[in-house]
Amino acid sequence: MTKRSWNSLEPVEKAYWSLGYCAIAGVDEVGRGAIAGPLLVAGLILPKDYHHPLLKDSKELTPKQREKIAEELRKVAVSFSFAWVEVEEIKRLGIFKAFLLGLERAIQGLTKPDLILIDGPHLLPNFQGLQKALVKGDKLSLNIAGASILAKVERDRLMEELDKLYPGYGFAKHKGYATKEHISALKKLGPSPIHRTSYHCFAQWLTKKEA
Repeated sequence: MTKRSWNSLEPVEKAYWSLGYCAIAGVDEVGRGAIAGPLLVAGLILPKDYHHPLLKDSKELTPKQREKIAEELRKVAVSFSFAWVEVEEIKRLGIFKAFLLGLERAIQGLTKPDLILIDGPHLLPNFQGLQKALVKGDKLSLNIAGASILAKVERDRLMEELDKLYPGYGFAKHKGYATKEHISALKKLGPSPIHRTSYHCFAQWLTKKEA
């Protein structure tokens, strides 16, 4: 069976454009699965009928491709927004409520959209506008794919800066995710101020530090 690229499929926006929706927003997050650093939710509204041959899930692109596309998206976007949810907020709220908070902030930062497409299975509670949850939305929606790229580029830059503030953990490389090298450094150095120490896994990892 031939594996199809999402670029060979029609983006979901096309159906909504035909129904008269013009300002369609895509919203996606990066950092939800990390154990260090903030969560970032990005929102994006692209012009109607916008197309880019490489606009797809940010994880499928090289860093240079992401940087180049992100620069173009900022120039052509009708509206875009970034909503940071800081580590202390994540500790206090838990990651799911923190994600919903970021989602709300990102939507508030956009020029009012006709429709909001959200990556994943969850909608924003008590939101008065029209919204639709799309599982694997970054493979189905141009705006979600673009928001994914914007978020990835922006958060990666921050984690590279945080690597300079908190050396030894390798934040520039793993971006706060729980790689083998990251956990090894964590056991050796203990947690930094940007680690999400409210997560249950930290109790296990920090029981015994590596020599």
